[in-house]
Amino acid sequence: MKKGIAEICCGSWMDCLAAARGGADRIELNSALALGGLTPSFSALCLAKRETNLKVIAMVRPRPAGFCYTLEETEEMMEEARILLEHGADGLAFGFLTEQKKIDEQRTAAMIELIHSYNKEAVFHRAFDCVKDPFEAIETLIRLKTDRVLTSGLQSQAIKGIALLKQLQDQVQDRMELVAGSGVSYENAADLVRQTGIWQLHSSCKGLRLDPTTSGKEVNYRIDDHDGYERVDEEKVRRFAAVMHSF
Repeated sequence: MKKGIAEICCGSWMDCLAAARGGADRIELNSALALGGLTPSFSALCLAKRETNLKVIAMVRPRPAGFCYTLEETEEMMEEARILLEHGADGLAFGFLTEQKKIDEQRTAAMIELIHSYNKEAVFHRAFDCVKDPFEAIETLIRLKTDRVLTSGLQSQAIKGIALLKQLQDQVQDRMELVAGSGVSYENAADLVRQTGIWQLHSSCKGLRLDPTTSGKEVNYRIDDHDGYERVDEEKVRRFAAVMHSF
């Protein structure tokens, strides 16, 4: 088995710092993690590249919900991709699906061609977990020369998708890299690696930071049921990275 890689899902520059201090190998940089992750700010990307030695995969996602995009949204995504690549992103995470829940081959191929023209990595994100036929979809992505796919095995959490994750890894072999993500932590990382053969895991390593200004007398800006927001916890990153680096 190859050396384990600990990838941290970051939603801000402060998250990137915590990931770096905790010993992460790579980050996926987003904004709006409460919406599933959207395109990050360019300032966060520039700071992450300037102030850390981490490999940064930047999200390209202009809106929440699904992955069947209009022509206008696709044009926006391609422009975002160019800007992120020109500002130092080491790769991009993206996903295009058709209404039939298949890989949108035309848009995916165009994005991969753009990313590879900068000699960077093309990562198909968890839009993959909404496809109708994962075995057909993975072959399509291999044929289109995708570098890596992030997946939970079509389940809400990767630990629930272990059976399919192993099947996909057995199918892919060395033709493309897989990353298992969603609900991954230092507590279950070792089991995921051993049972699937996937040596790259993606974790948010979430912690909570309180902000008393989240609520007023009659108004609140809560995402959940607390006055605060989620952030990357450096100690959880450290524990997660230690597990991954034990392989």
